[in-house]
Amino acid sequence: MKRRDFLATTTLGVGGVWLGRTALARAMTGKSEFHAWDTVVLGNTGIHTSRLACGTGTRGGGGHSEETRLGVNGLADLLVHGYDQGLRFFDGADAYGSHPAIAAALKRLPREKVTVLTKSDSRDAAGMRADLDRFRRELQTDYIDILLMHDLTDPNWTTRYRATMDVLSEAKQKGIIRAHGCSCHTIGALRAAAASHWVDVDLARINPIGAYMDADPPTVAAVLRQMKASGKGVVGMKILGQGRLRNRQDEALKFALSIGSLDAFTIGAENVTQQNDLVRRIAAVQV
Repeated sequence: MKRRDFLATTTLGVGGVWLGRTALARAMTGKSEFHAWDTVVLGNTGIHTSRLACGTGTRGGGGHSEETRLGVNGLADLLVHGYDQGLRFFDGADAYGSHPAIAAALKRLPREKVTVLTKSDSRDAAGMRADLDRFRRELQTDYIDILLMHDLTDPNWTTRYRATMDVLSEAKQKGIIRAHGCSCHTIGALRAAAASHWVDVDLARINPIGAYMDADPPTVAAVLRQMKASGKGVVGMKILGQGRLRNRQDEALKFALSIGSLDAFTIGAENVTQQNDLVRRIAAVQV
């Protein structure tokens, strides 16, 4: 049996036994235990995936990121290695140029066991329709699990971009995507996302020092609690503050795991050593 199959069996097939032991440990110690490969559900979407997503957009933009600079095969190898560690969530974006590497990884993996999230910068209906077609070609998949409107800043985006949102709603009805939502880069846009019934999944910047965030941590955490309570899938990003918490990773991970409003979070690893270290550190956190 391959290691990836063994992991799938032990974490899913005998999940009841594992969960029972975990619950017993929590009852005895009063502490919660977490693993990067824990199976989580993203809000009310019905999408089951891993707690940690393999990020591909560290300092990403203009079709490049620290991860995509590994090359298509290099990044694909890293994603497959993540899968072998139980990570079932691949976080991509058009802006990162990561679609070819994700496609290359998916050729080596069972598609139905991987959650593929990507993001579009399109703000009009025609552009979003074109992106849906192009993204599926680039990813070499018939469907995309989660499609987000990327980098929203306008607090009135739910009105201004209604036609674009309608394209994604139609795509969801047709099974082209499983869920839609947004990533936000201002507190106004984030609050609009929290109030919108249309948002299935939100990708939100959160860390204990407020680095590259939409507002201070308590303010953002309050909005994320509102999202969580309304059934949205909440995925955290900038967990390590885009590198500013590189030497305080345990603190940052404990913060992400303790606020109670994140279903999952994404962190980009640039090599196998970093990825293995993240998996180890998450398992060591006690909340």
